Amino acid sequence: MNLIDAVLIISGMFVVTFGVRFVLFARAHKVVMPDFLERALKFVPVAVLTAIITPMILMPDQYINMSLFNPWLLGGIAAFVVGIWRQQQLLTIFVGVIVFFVSKYVLSA
Repeated sequence: MNLIDAVLIISGMFVVTFGVRFVLFARAHKVVMPDFLERALKFVPVAVLTAIITPMILMPDQYINMSLFNPWLLGGIAAFVVGIWRQQQLLTIFVGVIVFFVSKYVLSA
């Protein structure tokens, strides 16, 4: 891929992303959504994040690995437990990353 192709691809992605968001923001004050839809839309970020992270945690080597020798799973479990227990995002992320790296180091040694 040369420079022109890269610039055209990035420009196209910018136009599509900006266009969709501009239209939604421009129309946001004119559209009234039902209450049930407003409540349901609050769960979209959690659902999207779960859909992105779950395959990474459960399938780090392109097959399901539910063993305790999976550092991704150990970090995910630790983050889940701390998230439920303390409900602090930064602490949850920190503990999950630390457990992941420590278990990766211990399991690879």
